[in-house]
Formats: sequence, C-alpha cells, structure tokens
Amino acid sequence: MTIPIEPGGQTGRSGTTLIELMVAVAIGAIVMASVMALSLHSSRSFVAMGNYVDLDQHSRNAVDQMVKEIRQASALVSIGTNMPKWLTFSNAAGYTVVYAWYSNSTFSGLVQVKNGTVTLLLTGCEKWDFKACKRVPIPNTTNEFYPATNLSGAIDPGLCKMIDMTWKCSRTILGRKINTESVQTAQIIMRNKKVTQ
Repeated sequence: MTIPIEPGGQTGRSGTTLIELMVAVAIGAIVMASVMALSLHSSRSFVAMGNYVDLDQHSRNAVDQMVKEIRQASALVSIGTNMPKWLTFSNAAGYTVVYAWYSNSTFSGLVQVKNGTVTLLLTGCEKWDFKACKRVPIPNTTNEFYPATNLSGAIDPGLCKMIDMTWKCSRTILGRKINTESVQTAQIIMRNKKVTQ
C-alpha cells in the first residue's frame, strides 16, 4: 500500500499549530472579557434605574402622607433638632402626629407616629432637615420665608405656620453607593393653624 504524498513531501493530514491555538485562545479571552464587562455595566445600570424608581416612589408616598397630616394640623407642638430629630403636631380631632428621623450605623429612616401607631415612611434616609417658618415671605427672594422665631431669636412653635423640609435618601448597587440619591423638598402650610403674630 502506498501513501499518497502531496507536492512538497507532506502527507494529507493537517492540524493547528501551537501558535494558532494560542491566538484563538487570546481572541476568545478578549471576547469573553468584553461580554462580561458589558453585562456587568448593563446590570449596574438596570439596578440603578430600579433604585431611582424605588426612591422616587417612597419619597412621593412620604410626601403625600406628611402633606395630608400637616395640612390638617392645628399647631406645631414641639421641635427636636438633635438626634433623633422630630416634629410634633396636634390636630383639632384630638390626636398628635410625630415625624422623627433616626440615623445611626445600622438604621437611618423617617417614621411617623400617629395615635401610637408607628409607620416607616423612608428607609436609607441619610439626611432630614426642616425649618419652622411663618407664612410671610422674605422680600426679593424666591420661596424663602421668615423663620418662626420670637423676639429673642429662639424658635417658637406657636408662631409656625409652614414647615420647609428637605431630605436625602440613597441605596447601594452591588454593595457600593453609586449616585442613587434622591433629594426631595416640600413646603407644607398648616391650614387649620390660627395665625398669631
């Protein structure tokens, strides 16, 4: 039996060389790395959009709840500016509503206490600031109102007609905080408050 020999003296068998195999493995590794990077970026973007929607929904629900109760309040009873911060309102219907913000290493959130029932309004709430204001606007400003202070300059809850609030919430993406913050503001006027200047 004779084995056919091709011109050049080689047999009819061919294979890949080590160099060809290394080039193919390198190209495959580059393609896989780019696919992994793209999928990681896509998943982060998807989670970020979900976080924004979640933050916005919870902030809107919190604003709706606070607006409903504060507008019906007849008086601001007390203010706490240290940790925890709080606002206590009384209502003509005979109950009080407290909004309190707690922040420590394990929990940060805004809660509502109404008739002894505690409702968590916001989680991941890193900051909650408020100002007790009179309803009189400061001339030549936009949305700035005189603070509810007495003649000695101390905050007087009895002079408060409006609450100006700001809060900031955030979430994490894959264990890191990456611009998923939601900064909200609200100016709420107590409609049932009798103005005493």
